[in-house]
Amino acid sequence: MLETPQIIQTSARPTAIIPVIVSWEEMTVTMGPGIAELLAAITAQGIAPAGEIFTRHLRRPTESFDLEISVPVATPVTAVGRVRPSEWPALKMARTVYHGPYEGLGDAWPEFMDWIEKNGHTTTEELWESYTVGPRSNPDPNSWRTELSRAIVT
Repeated sequence: MLETPQIIQTSARPTAIIPVIVSWEEMTVTMGPGIAELLAAITAQGIAPAGEIFTRHLRRPTESFDLEISVPVATPVTAVGRVRPSEWPALKMARTVYHGPYEGLGDAWPEFMDWIEKNGHTTTEELWESYTVGPRSNPDPNSWRTELSRAIVT
């Protein structure tokens, strides 16, 4: 289920990222260890997450995903291993919230994109998924919430 999408304005904020390119099959075994690696790297620098884990997809998925496993931080991180400093940019975005397990995201995105197009908006190639409620906070997949966002071309 999707909530009614909204057009919002985001503010720039520093992030820590791990860039990855993975196949569909590798996605489920990549995310958990990638998140753990990212959180361990920022913790080792004395930096706490300043928000929820999210992914920034640099293009729409095809046979592979080209994405950044990301977390907002209060202060910029120092590059270490695969972890890099980055930024969630200030953008005008279309945003909705998907309710349910991650397996339903493949159906949620086309529904969201239909709304964007029907409302006369054009987007960039990038897309964001922010995992606001997930397995780390609640084991019931039906309670999970994922923010879906697309940057609007102005």
